[in-house]
Amino acid sequence: MSVEKINTLVIGAGQAGIAMSEHLALMGVPHVVLERHRIAERWRSERWDSLVANGPAWHDRFPTMAFDDISPETFPPKERMAAYFEDYVKMLDAPVRTGVEVTAVERHAERPGFKVLTSAGEFDADNVVVATGPFQSPTFPNIVPASAPIQQLHSSAYKNPGQLADGAVLVVGAGASGSQIAEELRKAGRTVYLSVGEHYRPPRSYRGRDYCWWLGALGLWDEVKFIPKKKHVAFAVSGYDGGRTIDFRRLAHAGINLVGLTESFNDGVMTFQPGLAENIAFGDQAYFDVLRDADAYIEKNGLPFPLEPEAWTLLPDPECLSHPILSLDLAQAGITTVLWATGFTFDYTWLNVNAFDERGEPFHKRGISAESGVYFLGLPNLVNRASSFIYGVWHDAKYVADHIVIKNGYMAYEKPRHD
Repeated sequence: MSVEKINTLVIGAGQAGIAMSEHLALMGVPHVVLERHRIAERWRSERWDSLVANGPAWHDRFPTMAFDDISPETFPPKERMAAYFEDYVKMLDAPVRTGVEVTAVERHAERPGFKVLTSAGEFDADNVVVATGPFQSPTFPNIVPASAPIQQLHSSAYKNPGQLADGAVLVVGAGASGSQIAEELRKAGRTVYLSVGEHYRPPRSYRGRDYCWWLGALGLWDEVKFIPKKKHVAFAVSGYDGGRTIDFRRLAHAGINLVGLTESFNDGVMTFQPGLAENIAFGDQAYFDVLRDADAYIEKNGLPFPLEPEAWTLLPDPECLSHPILSLDLAQAGITTVLWATGFTFDYTWLNVNAFDERGEPFHKRGISAESGVYFLGLPNLVNRASSFIYGVWHDAKYVADHIVIKNGYMAYEKPRHD
């Protein structure tokens, strides 16, 4: 089988890979984008039916193409997001090849570039851009044994309430995914328990502006004023139900039973850590910090934004917050499903290069890895908070593409001959 030579091979045709293709094309870099499934596959099949984008249509897009059929303030549903990226590829006439899985990448011996093995043959690439994103392998703690008589599934496998066994549901994880799924299940008539750990809970909007706008106005996308952040803290904001602030007190008053961080399982009994009230208070602090910073910004700049005093009022503490549940006999509670909304982990077992730290995570600076010629794109905090968002990854891709051009220039340099 012949080997295809290419300057830059991009792996993944989600938002990161498509943005990368646009900038490489603009800079004249020959490249191919390989996608093992369809364009934007995770939007299509690896999320629940009612998922919408986390930001409004005016923001959750690339700067060179707006949505032409929905209001700028709408939170686009997942099907519309997938169609957006498919349309974008058509607009660019991008060299995307679908149905091609990359199985191995390794550096050539004693010459530049990389050997890339795929389901469609072998490539010889000078550069490799890993644009597979952060949502690679679903992960959840090994708390409930697979042999337990209860349905367990990860949020990436959840589609709708009708998919689950009859009975109550314990949703573990209260970020954007877990909170939305818990509310959807409750609206469908299910008894729902929601396990809440530490979380960052900003307002969806305030004084007439969406949180995405406030992130820009307050410089929080760029994080110029560095504020230390805890790792593994859930980000509780979403566009669900037209875009509402995730308010755990409101969810509790709507019938969702809040419990603390899931701790252990033994003989059918699930236990939860104390500290639910402290976790809710931690989220409230983040929420009020945004309101205070927004008010100060409005006053400083003399902006005529409407007052919103009701945003400062918290609902009364529900019973499950003042008297937290520390253990549940799942059978007695009628719980037949545990739904793990606990995120994802990386899977780079196919990437056999020296581009990782001692924990096995990508070792890079702004996407430029420790292995010359290997780049990462679309990872959380690749550059700053914006990096894992649609608008942010476009700008990150521009920087990486520029670095590839510079590297190509070094490799093409020939010292002038003096005869």
